Amino acid sequence: MPLTIVQSGEPVLRKPARPLRPNEIRSREIRELIQQMKETMYAAPGVGLAAPQVGQGIQLAVIEDRPEYTQDWTPQQLAERERKPVPFHVIINPRIRLVGEESLEYLEGCLSLANLLALTSRARKVKVECVDENGEPKIIEASGWYARILQHEIDHLAGTMYVDHMYPRTLMTVESFTRHWKDKPLSEMKKVLLGASPGH
Repeated sequence: MPLTIVQSGEPVLRKPARPLRPNEIRSREIRELIQQMKETMYAAPGVGLAAPQVGQGIQLAVIEDRPEYTQDWTPQQLAERERKPVPFHVIINPRIRLVGEESLEYLEGCLSLANLLALTSRARKVKVECVDENGEPKIIEASGWYARILQHEIDHLAGTMYVDHMYPRTLMTVESFTRHWKDKPLSEMKKVLLGASPGH
């Protein structure tokens, strides 16, 4: 059964999550939570889900960007977002480092802010050190959309949400995005919503 995804305003979303201890990582409870979070992410559907989003204040997130999510996209849309499929994996107790100065702007949403999107700037490349569900150390080097997912989910573990980074003038409903912007280039959307200086 999918878990309930808590919505913005729940205190757990604004508190730094605690690290998991090695003996906890391999526990039956955490294994079951990971499976439930995976099912919840698929049901939503989403590309990532952090434990605080299901009411658990621990440093754990699940991520998967499935090929079917972008099967109707054009090569240009995929290139603009630098988006490729990412297999299912678990990150626990992550530490993230932004690599280089380059950033990318695109619309971002969140399962804890249902049906909303906003233009959000993220580092193009990141390096993440974490452990997996078996307690094994992992180093992830990611760019483009995958780097955005990692930044978004790791933010949740620090009590941060994308609305803290977004360009407020671009906040929109999914319905408005579909009606007005889905097939338009990012540059046009920025020009209309942000005015003459799309940088800020």
